[in-house]
Parts: sequence; structure tokens; C-alpha cells
Amino acid sequence: MKKRIILAIVGLIVVIGILGIIKGLQIGRMKAMGQFAPPPETVTTAEVHAESWESLITSVGSLVAVQGVTVSAELSGKVAKIAFEPGSMVKAGDLLVKLDTSSEEAQLPGAEAALALAKSNLERARELLAAEMISQSDHDTAVANYKQAAAQSENIRASIGKKTIRAPFAGRLGIRLVNLGQSLKEGEPIVSLQTLDPIFVNFLLPQQDLAQIQPGLTVRVMTDALPGRTIEGKVTAISPEIDSATRNIRIQATAANTEEHLRPGMFVNVAVVLPAQEKVLAIPATAVLYAPYGDSVFLVEENKDGKDGQAGKILRQQFVRFGEKRGDFISVVSGLKEHDTVVSTGVFKLRNGQAAVVDNTLSLEFKLAPKPGDN
Repeated sequence: MKKRIILAIVGLIVVIGILGIIKGLQIGRMKAMGQFAPPPETVTTAEVHAESWESLITSVGSLVAVQGVTVSAELSGKVAKIAFEPGSMVKAGDLLVKLDTSSEEAQLPGAEAALALAKSNLERARELLAAEMISQSDHDTAVANYKQAAAQSENIRASIGKKTIRAPFAGRLGIRLVNLGQSLKEGEPIVSLQTLDPIFVNFLLPQQDLAQIQPGLTVRVMTDALPGRTIEGKVTAISPEIDSATRNIRIQATAANTEEHLRPGMFVNVAVVLPAQEKVLAIPATAVLYAPYGDSVFLVEENKDGKDGQAGKILRQQFVRFGEKRGDFISVVSGLKEHDTVVSTGVFKLRNGQAAVVDNTLSLEFKLAPKPGDN
């Protein structure tokens, strides 16, 4: 029994040895044929180049009308006439709404007649006073009566004027908030009136940017209401105080709005263009391999250490610090120098030390201000 176990163990050892020899021979043949070296990876490349980028300070803001008000009734009364169309343009002084003024118009002729009589009495009193036929107190009474009659007449005219509601300035009207025959109370809204061209852009900047901001700087305004379009304006006002809670300063710019696409209350993205140009090294953003332990790129270098003695291309992973991103490009803070060649696309599938073949026939076109077409 023991001899059988020993023979089985010896046989197993012999089989394992034979298999090891066969596998060793196979590996040796594979090494001799060079099958362990992966084929070169075809890559597209881009050169690290120096550029001058505009210095921008970005923020978010809101649009505000240069002049905007909700027209309201100054006196109570019943709406007798509506003289405007909702959404229309009006000029300063155009009639909007007329309230019922029949009571005031009925009182006005009597007040004007009393004023005319008081004026005649005043003139006679002046003549009689000059002839010393009446006392000074009688003349003063005539003057007081005339002033009271004039005030009464003006008061009635003022009431009629306040019930005749006109546009205080030129602009575009909103939606009508009253109806014919409606009784309005004092201060009740009638219609919104907004001046849309030009329009104010209000936004906030941190206090450390205050030294760079001055009136006259160009401001670019972008909104999702106008995709792909940029509207330019100018910084026109800087608040003299800083918010003590947020340490932000309020800036106001003015932009043209001839087409009236921008409306008060809109949310917008704002970029203030500074006079100084920023010198940067730029590479395509698709050349960056992002990772938690550090971002990197793959440099394309000459390899003269091949076994066949021929020159080739080899990839070297280089960790880099990056700055601002603009369009299809990203700025390099450190790790690369001008005229270095980096792999521009497909970096996620590459590894350090891999052989490469450069083929830029299908390379993408990178732009600083891309305008993607519709998908």
C-alpha cells in the first residue's frame, strides 16, 4: 500500500515537472518572437503654445430697467376711459386712463366765475385805495378773496389732472390691471411701464476686485434667453459702499437693448473685460487625464532605445498643474514648457512608456470660442 502511494506521488511530481518544462519552452519561444511587446498606439497630438488671453472677472447679475414704475391711481374714482393697449409703446405725456371727473367738471365753472368776480373786485379795490376812498383793510380783504377763489379753481383743476392719468416717461407698457367702470382706490395699480432701451445690469464683485474695476470697462452679458449671443455694455456706476455682511461691492453696467430681448428681472452671466492681457501656455482640454491624486498629460518623445536600433515615439506621463479653462483650451501653470508635444485625445487608454504612432489626419479642431452646432 505504501509503495503505491509513493509511486503515485512520484508520478505526480514527474507530470508537474514535464508540464513546467513545456510551459517554460513556450514562454521562451514567445519572448524570442517578441509577442510581449504591445503594438504602438496611434495618437493625435497638439503642441503647447503661448497665447494672450483676455483677463476677465465673472459674476452673475440681474437686469433692471433704467426707468420703471407701476402706474397707479393718485385719487380714488371710477374708470371712465382706457386709452392704451397692453404691451404697446407710449411717449411721455400720453393718456393712459381717465377716471370719472364729472363732479369736478361741474364745480369748475362756478369756481371760475367766483375767481373772475374776485379779480374784478380786487381791481376796483386797487383803484379806490389809490383814490383813498377805502381803507387798507378793505383792499386786503379783496386780495384774500381773490387768492381763495384762485386756489379753489386750481384745486378743482388739479383733481381733474390727477384723475387724468398719463405716462410719466416713454417706455413699453405691461399687462392692463384695470377694467372699464372699475372703481379704483388711491394707490391701486393700473399698468407697468418700463424703459427697456438701454437697460441696467446690476451685479456683485468681491472687494478684492475693486482696484481693477473702473467706469468705462467693457461688460459682456450672456443669458439663456439668448443662447449663443453676447451683448456688450459699459460699467457706468460703482457703489460707494461695500456690503458689510458679504464684503461685496455692487456694480452697475448699461447695455443697449434695441431689440428688447432683455427684460427687467432676468438672470444673466456677466464678464468684465480688464485692460491687461494674460500670458498663458495652452493645451487642448481633452489632453488632460483627470485623477484624484493629480492631473496629468502624456508627452510624445523620441525613443532611440529600441532593440532594432530605429527611432520611434514613446509616451511619457507628466503630472501638470492647470489654471483657467477657456473654450476648448486649458492653461498650464506648471509642468510643461512651450513647444512640448502632448497627446490631444483618448488619453484615458494610454500608459506610461507605451510606444506610439502619430496620426493627426483625424485630429479635432480646437477653438478658443467654439460654437457647437445643433445635435
